[in-house]
Amino acid sequence: MSGIYLHIPFCKQACSYCDFYFVTRTSEREHFVQRLVEDIKSYSDTRFARETVETIYFGGGTPSLLEPAQLEQIMGALYDVFDINAREITLEMNPDDVSAQFLADLKSLGISRASMGVQSFEPELLEFMHRAHSSEEALQCLELLSASEFNSFTVDLIYGNPGQSVEQLERDVKKLLQFDPPHISAYSLTIEPRTRLGKQVELGRIAPPEDDKVAEHFDIINRMFSNQGIERYEVSNYSLPGKEAVHNSHYWEHKNYLGLGPGAHSFWWADTAERWENEQDLRKYLRDKDHPDREELSLKQLAEERLMMGLRTRKGVGKEELSEEYDYILSSRQLDYLKNREEEGKVEVDKRINLTDEGIKITDAIILDLVTLH
Repeated sequence: MSGIYLHIPFCKQACSYCDFYFVTRTSEREHFVQRLVEDIKSYSDTRFARETVETIYFGGGTPSLLEPAQLEQIMGALYDVFDINAREITLEMNPDDVSAQFLADLKSLGISRASMGVQSFEPELLEFMHRAHSSEEALQCLELLSASEFNSFTVDLIYGNPGQSVEQLERDVKKLLQFDPPHISAYSLTIEPRTRLGKQVELGRIAPPEDDKVAEHFDIINRMFSNQGIERYEVSNYSLPGKEAVHNSHYWEHKNYLGLGPGAHSFWWADTAERWENEQDLRKYLRDKDHPDREELSLKQLAEERLMMGLRTRKGVGKEELSEEYDYILSSRQLDYLKNREEEGKVEVDKRINLTDEGIKITDAIILDLVTLH
């Protein structure tokens, strides 16, 4: 199967833009680790434990708030229960948690890929995002990472912030590229309704950036990364050749995965396809065995998901794949629509359907139009 995702829900503080499930009370970390180990062991001798696991991903929250000894307990339980032949084991971390010893400990546990949440090096932008680390800590952390045994790592960057200038973005990118990152996740700031930022926008205290400004930022990032051989392979993900994220790529290709921990998602496609989400409630997770409701997905739903996820990637989606695996044939209306977008330079259509860089800027609109025309 694709792999296992473990949601570590602890954070020091709430970032202004984040709508992932987290708690800021970190006193329950040890209790959580013991409960997570129990959760992992509950999969012994089940159908989920019979498929080989290719990737493990510690996300959150802030997994770097766990001690190496706690991570060792979790890793031990995973290897006891599952058939693991890992191509990639990733752990998300914040700059203020990292030391040379911490990175060495992670490497000794078999963690092969670090995911660093930098977001920006600009002090005012870090303050706006309510990040826990400083610009100096981010730079120091990248120096430690570059000097460590991690030859596979990724760095998160956020662009399209309200008031963020082109000069600020270019400074961020130049500083980041000094460290020769093999992979970068660059996200356009998304304003989610339940976040601090969403509330500020709702109250009129902050105006979101104009679409043309975000598009300009997107072009700058594409150009500067490409000049260093770092190419976009998904809307928000860039890498050197061969350094693409294996775990995330499998999500987009409908590979099976298990999500463990509060708020984690799972997807399993055997005879039927099912998806389920653990409840976003740490106290309940610590108290009870979670039995989330499972949603059974039809082939049509799966095909539409495959279109939505595949068109976000450089690989695109194959027409033959849609027909053979999903029994989904593009309608004459969809083909006409694609032809029109191809003439505009937004889509390329042959055996596969791919969005160009111009098309990527309006990915959501193209996908919505395409799906509703079926």
